[in-house]
Amino acid sequence: MAQAPSPHDRQATLVTAAQAGDHEALNALVTELTPLVWHVARGNGLDRSTAEDVVQTVWLSLLRHLDRLHEPRAVAGWLIVATRREAQRAWRDQNGRAALSTDSALDMPDDRWLPEAEALRDDRDRRLWQAFGRMTRKCQELLRLTVLAGRAEYRAVAEALSMTRGSIGPTRGRCLNTLRQHLEDDDLF
Repeated sequence: MAQAPSPHDRQATLVTAAQAGDHEALNALVTELTPLVWHVARGNGLDRSTAEDVVQTVWLSLLRHLDRLHEPRAVAGWLIVATRREAQRAWRDQNGRAALSTDSALDMPDDRWLPEAEALRDDRDRRLWQAFGRMTRKCQELLRLTVLAGRAEYRAVAEALSMTRGSIGPTRGRCLNTLRQHLEDDDLF
């Protein structure tokens, strides 16, 4: 029995086909990876409307640069980095971190962006991702997919990870407990 291709291999195949002009492959790639792009955009503190704009901008950027993507297996990584950058730019624009004019600093909002709050959030996020990075690859993939796809898509998650559908919830619970324990061990929770 042949083993199903990994998500990276499947995405690489779709990228290669899209680069050759296959619109169906491009549509499949967008369908498969939009939840990831959406999660990264929302994970950067954007409201729904701004996140939608970021998702659209990132996909348009990929289309413009599709012919320059030399490692098709890295498409998900490219999308993550591009989404983070675009989300951070949009957040700064939305939250008043625009450059000060030469006239005065009075144009700068005084209550929408506070460096202390952002520093605390950045520190929390950094520690969370460090704890996440100490988890097994299987737990990392499972948590990413279940957070992105939600409970309604357990079938797709089971297929992507070659797991039985009924084992996803209990395994996810164990992975979350492991993450919680890592955070507690570091006095972060």
